[in-house]
Amino acid sequence: MANFLKSVLTTLLALIIFCGLGISGLLFLIIVGLRSSTPTVKDKSILVLDLALSLQDVEPEYSSADVARRSLTGDRESSTIARLSTVTRALEQASRDPRIVGLYLRGGVSSGSSGLANLLEARRALKQFRASGKPVIAYDAHWSEREYYLGSLATKLFINPLGTLTIDGYASENVFFAGTLKKYGVEVQVTRVGKYKSAVEPFLLTKNSPENQEQERQLLTDLWTEWVTSVAEHRQLTPQAVQAIADTQGMLLPHEALKQRLVDAVALPSEVNDELKRITGKTGDRDTVAQIDIQTYARATEDTSQASSKNRIAVLYAQGEIRNSQRATSTISAESFARQLRQLRRDKTVKAIVLRINSPGGSVTASEAIQAEVVQTREQKPVIVSMGNVAASGGYWIATYADRIFAEPTTITGSIGVYGLIPNIQKLANAQGITWDTVKTAKYADMDTISRPQTPEELALNQKLVDWIYSEFLSKVAESRKLPKAKVAEIAQGRVWSGSAAKKIGLVDEIGGLNQAIAAAAKQANLADWQVDEYPKNRGSLFQLLQEEDNTAQVQQIDPVTVKYQRLLEMLAIVQALDDPQHIYARLPFHMEIK
Repeated sequence: MANFLKSVLTTLLALIIFCGLGISGLLFLIIVGLRSSTPTVKDKSILVLDLALSLQDVEPEYSSADVARRSLTGDRESSTIARLSTVTRALEQASRDPRIVGLYLRGGVSSGSSGLANLLEARRALKQFRASGKPVIAYDAHWSEREYYLGSLATKLFINPLGTLTIDGYASENVFFAGTLKKYGVEVQVTRVGKYKSAVEPFLLTKNSPENQEQERQLLTDLWTEWVTSVAEHRQLTPQAVQAIADTQGMLLPHEALKQRLVDAVALPSEVNDELKRITGKTGDRDTVAQIDIQTYARATEDTSQASSKNRIAVLYAQGEIRNSQRATSTISAESFARQLRQLRRDKTVKAIVLRINSPGGSVTASEAIQAEVVQTREQKPVIVSMGNVAASGGYWIATYADRIFAEPTTITGSIGVYGLIPNIQKLANAQGITWDTVKTAKYADMDTISRPQTPEELALNQKLVDWIYSEFLSKVAESRKLPKAKVAEIAQGRVWSGSAAKKIGLVDEIGGLNQAIAAAAKQANLADWQVDEYPKNRGSLFQLLQEEDNTAQVQQIDPVTVKYQRLLEMLAIVQALDDPQHIYARLPFHMEIK
């Protein structure tokens, strides 16, 4: 028996040592891979920006398998998602880098998920790069409006001989569940304030209300005007001419795009490569063009792109639904976000904070908790807001008390309104033989139940709560924006505004992007020099290696039926995010998708 136990213990010890060495060895290889994979920039290189990249404020988290592969092989560019600040900083650095002689905007399978405000900020950085005098070459087979918005800035714009150029305007398509809910006997009981607060309409109607039609039409007009004006300017056309193309043609064949002066040449990929050779001074048939992807270039230059300083400006990203709890990485948890703000407020080396908001809103109580921290922080150091693609409803709530608010013309903001939503599944449940019997000690003890319809008295109580919160929302906006409350009530009503319209009515202070907001923060804090730190901090490859969930983004062509199905799932996920304890929300219309 003693020998048997000794043998077992020896075997277990060997396994432990083996596993320990295996894990340690793997971690060692990963660390070595990370440290040794810093790329170099060759002389006379072409910087490549893939137009299929989805430009986001916050980087995605990857699966453990993908992190290991990317760490060991050095392949970090397979994702279709890139951080907007990484791209804009790389473009600014490349414009001054003598090793970079040109920029290549390369088309591909477009993800179509870059927000319009983020695209505008990227376009601004491209415009500054072009101003350096370095050539910008753009090529794609099938130009979409989102890609062309960037590509139209090129000094030479190419299209494939069998390609297309789509210019057909913006549209939004809303999904309505009222018919399905009625079919299955589910009633949604709604209390709301604001005639434009259309977030509840998918549960009540089968099509847009006249008010929602009005606000969406005006919003799309504002966003489309920015696109038409910008494209016309750099293609030496009038906005009227570009609009006529959208109205009469919609999709152009290569020779039509050339005739309309929307492209400079029809060319094969090999001919575009010859143009890149010419820029780099290559003449031989066997000569290759030195190209470097923009994300690789950002890593190669990250240590030299910004001088260090004892003064720090913190950029704190608020991206996603505003919730009381955090069940996904793409949400804003009131507790963790408020904690991060407190840490930055107490950090003496942080002289100012830029709050970058990309949120449609969400829970009222969570929005209020975050706003309270913003107010306290502003008492000690400057707080500047930079609005991204969307900063509406609860997203606007947390922005109100900043020193200054910046927005892009294409930012979606406003939506100052409140609603409550409680479903009633009694009919559906009864049809399946399910019933309830309630015992209570007071009249309103079960007023939050979903097993029966609310009584008129209960609905009146909920409406009273919604009215009160809406009044508080108006008061906060009036006080912080120094506007009469009556004026705020007039422009609120749950209405959605573009950034350019919001500037005119006083909801934002300046038109500009993240860099402009950072400059304003430095000025407010009286800083002669500073460095920018971004929060929340990326948890790094080693941490992500231990995570289970797979959030890897893959490039793939998706058929139209699958697209519709995925959008339906996204809509249902939004419903799951409604976690306010009072069932009261300040949120943008459910899922405005602009194509």
